[in-house]
Amino acid sequence: MDDRNSIGCRMRPRAWIASFLLLGLLAPAARGQGPTVDVDNPPGIGRGTSKLGDAVGAAGTSRFSNTPGTQDGPISGRVGPSVSRAPASATGPSTNVQRREGGPNFKIRQLPAADIPSYGDLELPSQSVAVGVPGGLTIDSAIELMIQQNLGIMALKYELPMADADILTASLRANPIFYADSQLVPYGRYGRANPGGQTQYDVNITHPLDVNHKRKARTEVARAAKRTVEAQFQDAVRQQIDNLYTLYVDVASAELTRSFSQAYLKGITDILNVTRRLYDEKQYTESQVDQVATQSEQAKIQLREAEVAVTRATKALAQILNVPRTDAMRIRIDTKLRDLSSSPQGEEELIQTSLENRPDLIAYKLGVDRAKNEFLLAKKERLSDFYLLAQPYTLQDNRPFGLKSPMSWAVGLTAPMPIYNRNQGNIERARLNITQTGIELADLERRISDEVADAHREFETSRQAVVDFEQEVLPTARRVKNAAYNSWKGGKTSVIEFLDAQKDFNERVRAYRDALVRHRRAMLDLNTAVGRRILP
Repeated sequence: MDDRNSIGCRMRPRAWIASFLLLGLLAPAARGQGPTVDVDNPPGIGRGTSKLGDAVGAAGTSRFSNTPGTQDGPISGRVGPSVSRAPASATGPSTNVQRREGGPNFKIRQLPAADIPSYGDLELPSQSVAVGVPGGLTIDSAIELMIQQNLGIMALKYELPMADADILTASLRANPIFYADSQLVPYGRYGRANPGGQTQYDVNITHPLDVNHKRKARTEVARAAKRTVEAQFQDAVRQQIDNLYTLYVDVASAELTRSFSQAYLKGITDILNVTRRLYDEKQYTESQVDQVATQSEQAKIQLREAEVAVTRATKALAQILNVPRTDAMRIRIDTKLRDLSSSPQGEEELIQTSLENRPDLIAYKLGVDRAKNEFLLAKKERLSDFYLLAQPYTLQDNRPFGLKSPMSWAVGLTAPMPIYNRNQGNIERARLNITQTGIELADLERRISDEVADAHREFETSRQAVVDFEQEVLPTARRVKNAAYNSWKGGKTSVIEFLDAQKDFNERVRAYRDALVRHRRAMLDLNTAVGRRILP
């Protein structure tokens, strides 16, 4: 008996040490009745990178590359302050606070105007300057076709259902936590020689309580984000339509140049035939014939280059319309380059219209609303969730003592004590984000006003240039050319002098063509600047 007692006394310290070590190993996994669950990289509002660009009005973003946020840290991206022990995916989707430094820019790239060869004609174009074929692709049908088939726009459309998914994520409730444990489990058995216990078996459920209505505030932020995304998508379509304008006018300009070059080749060929006939009659020298023949060969080269320009411009138009490559050259447009319609509104009225209709400005206005919603959310997050503990089953094992094993229940509440961390930093950041977004909105309004004013001045300037060409420059150039032609036909001058006069006339016609193209671009650019179709 004494030996057993002495052995028991010697074994107790070892058992105590083993229990202490086991407790140290099990503590991180289960802490009594208050488990902690962490989720790596939880989903949330605006996580990932949008092809529409930075989310307007989103708090947590910074213009400075040396202050990026994190997506892989604790809830709200904070290290240190206490946070809710509920699953991070349920506690509150956060905004994306990480920018892709050096990554691709998914904004619609503005296309430059194509380089069309500048060759003149022997005669002026018709008064309407019709280009293409009747029944061809008009600018309206081209816009409709692009919106339906353009791959870039089709890809951006998926941002809208993804915004709906963010709303769903933000509206989800936090999951309850199931927890079961066994306590006071002996090494061996309890008895008179080894008293202890009783062994206890617990089953409990912990349910988070959103007493501060953070889930509702998160949902409002996600809805505000969707409204912003919708406006950003509309602005992306506006920019892509502007690219379509550029490509469409490129095709019109190339086809007009081709028709000029064809007429030029026909006219110089007629002159070459006359010159050869006069050479046969011994009225011209061989060198004079060679000079005309050289210009005829140059006209053929010009026509081939004009054909290449038409092909290049048409293929670029087919690409933005997502027309198959095999059908690209079947595209024929139907438009009129000459349109001297006056602006339906004055400069100040156009600026006011743009401030009401530009989708990028609307996106920023909605971004201010989103920033305000995020400020309210930051204030709601001052208080973490409460946790209601329901323990319906607790069994105390009294069998080693020959007694009945009782069952019991328990209920408890875990509440945060907002003494140190009341989300002060995020609240201040969200408040400053409202001011920052408002300043950016004012800056954008100023830039849009200047852009519309510049577009309107360019429209008026280019329109007046066309009028000046038609009323002053071209009639004078035609009279000079006709005088040189009559002198040549009357035998007073040589064909070379006439060709020099014709060359000067061709330059004026080329400049007139450039003025027509410039004015057509100015009309469409004014539509883009205003954000509405105010001109045909």
